[in-house]
Amino acid sequence: MDKRKIILSVLGILLIALSIYAAQAIISSRTTPTPRPSKVVKTVFVDTVRNTSVPIIVPANGTLVARNRVELYSEVQGVFQRSSKLFKPGQKYSRGERIITIDAAEYRAGVQSAKSNLYNLITSVMPDLRLDYPEVSPKWQAYLTSFDLNETTPPLPDMPDEKERYFISGRGILTSYYNVKNMEERLAKYTIRAPFNGVLTEALVTEGTLIRSGQKLGEFIDTGVYELEVAISKTFSDLLEIGEEVELSNLEGTRTYSGTVSRINARVDQNSQTITAFIEVRDPSLKEGMYLEANLNAKKEQDAIEIDRGLLLDNDQIFIVRDSILDLIDVNPVYFTDKSVVLKDVPEGATIVSRPVVGAYAGMLVKVYEGNTQTN
Repeated sequence: MDKRKIILSVLGILLIALSIYAAQAIISSRTTPTPRPSKVVKTVFVDTVRNTSVPIIVPANGTLVARNRVELYSEVQGVFQRSSKLFKPGQKYSRGERIITIDAAEYRAGVQSAKSNLYNLITSVMPDLRLDYPEVSPKWQAYLTSFDLNETTPPLPDMPDEKERYFISGRGILTSYYNVKNMEERLAKYTIRAPFNGVLTEALVTEGTLIRSGQKLGEFIDTGVYELEVAISKTFSDLLEIGEEVELSNLEGTRTYSGTVSRINARVDQNSQTITAFIEVRDPSLKEGMYLEANLNAKKEQDAIEIDRGLLLDNDQIFIVRDSILDLIDVNPVYFTDKSVVLKDVPEGATIVSRPVVGAYAGMLVKVYEGNTQTN
């Protein structure tokens, strides 16, 4: 009986062992061997370095302002009279054309009265001139003959003789004459004329308005010449020159214009440490207030190259290719723009990576793309 139990126990153990072995065999038969990853070699774009003279282009921007502008103010008082053109923004006027006329009928009458008094004074002294100064009497008679109350008072005759001057001054003629000229000057201020060809950009009064002395009436600009005011870093202040040509473009980049540096401020802004430069530009399509971008040729950096800014690493290094392997070299960045960077100390003839490579590292195996250009 004991032998039977022993035999059954041995058979049970053998059966369990065989079951475990069979299960492991089945599991092993279903396991797929893991494939080894193939080694991927990335293709990179490269350029061959050729150090040359790289122009430093300083970008700047600003809004256009008319170079010639006049704020119209009244120096006299009166009613604004209607004219052939409406006093409205956008109205064009030619040089010398009447922009504003203020009613001066009352004041003009006073001027005529003063001119008449002057004429009468000269007439009253003519008999004495004929008797005491017969040699100067003809020129004063000619002056009276040319005197027209409806025209501007002509200048008095020359008085080189001292006795003649005393005689004329003693009769009050000089005082009356200069009083008339003063009134005529003021009478001219009742009419405001265009100092140049331009456009009215602001109108603060309308026809029939009572205008007071010192009141602002509007603004008038010359549409032929504009200036762009730009702020430039003081680093380039000694590099800009008056008369230098500047390329301008609109915000959309669809139009380009040619400008000239007309003025450079001699004072540096203490807050921004910049200087102000004024660029003169002429074009019929320009309007005051337009936003323009300018590219100023500041200087030329010798023995340098210009590359995409994204190729420069944070530690001032760039990737080069040596025997199909990436490597890093130190460079000296001297000028940045929003898209590019100018570098110095790049070995002549070095093969540098010209486009960013995702996951690049020193020692990475790469393949050079054929058909690259030289960088300079």
